[in-house]
Amino acid sequence: MTNQPNQPNQHYDPYGQQPQAWPGQGYQGYEDPHAAQQYTQQWQGQTWETQNHRAVSAQAPDPETAILTPQSPRPLQGPRPPQEPAAPAATDATGYGPATVGGNARVTDAQRARAEGRSPIIEPGMQPTALTALLGLLLAGAAAVGTYALLVPLVILQAVTAAGWFRLNGMWPARQGIALGFAGALAADAALLVSGRSPSAILGTIGVWVLLALVLQLRSHADPDERMYGLMATVAASALAIVAGGYLAAAADAVTVGAVAVAVAVLARALPLPTPASVVVSLIAAAGAGIAIGSVTDLGTSGALLGAGAAVCALIGHRVASYDYPSRFVHFTAGVALPLAAAAPAVYVLGRALA
Repeated sequence: MTNQPNQPNQHYDPYGQQPQAWPGQGYQGYEDPHAAQQYTQQWQGQTWETQNHRAVSAQAPDPETAILTPQSPRPLQGPRPPQEPAAPAATDATGYGPATVGGNARVTDAQRARAEGRSPIIEPGMQPTALTALLGLLLAGAAAVGTYALLVPLVILQAVTAAGWFRLNGMWPARQGIALGFAGALAADAALLVSGRSPSAILGTIGVWVLLALVLQLRSHADPDERMYGLMATVAASALAIVAGGYLAAAADAVTVGAVAVAVAVLARALPLPTPASVVVSLIAAAGAGIAIGSVTDLGTSGALLGAGAAVCALIGHRVASYDYPSRFVHFTAGVALPLAAAAPAVYVLGRALA
């Protein structure tokens, strides 16, 4: 088959369609120089020379024909793959994740306060204080009713004391230690009832429970430092819960005066006053409450001394519960129980001395 030079250049359509001219060509066999530029895609974005990688400025891109490059401010539209949930940050030995630019949710208030040079102390606030006052009033009213009525709020106080001390020390959950401390408190209550409310039952129970806590930690497979820390926390929680049984050993009138004085003292301490002024107001209010309640009991005006002594111990327990930026759960356990538990020895001793 011979070529025919007079025929224009055409490409064959295998599907039997009409021959089509290439872009820039006509059916008459000559090329249109302007038609080729019509179908040519122009590069009008920013580009670089391949030799020295310097940016070469170009004319402003046409929004209809410009080719999107990685430097173009117009993002490519299209479906995006689903994002995987962010993996949790790796934690170090302290249990907190590494700091990030966007903020770390696991940074505690205590770490932030120390980094900013502030004091790591937060008062429990009005709600835990109101619960402390309510529990104190329950103790006072139950003591006026009888010994077995006093057991109900006392057992609640001892349970919250044991749990709150472990949480205050950052040990949670510590079921064995909490159960051991609460069991010691129940054992002390039973020993007090059997022995005719003798204070020796409290001391004997503390000694036995120290040995039990020591045996429990010796059987632990934790590191020596952790075992020592757990031993100290268990002994302290057990001792505080057992010592709270002093309300059961004290005279009924002393419990009534002391519990009301603690309730008034913690409420006054929660007032928005400077710390020194708040402490003075709390002691004065507790002494006044002691006089008022003592006038309806056999203590009389000596109730002021008992109320002031119980308030001093209660404020110490309140201060301990405020240390190291504790969590809200700490305030509703240790913050509620420690003022009353710490005041129990003063109520017993001063009640016996002033009776």
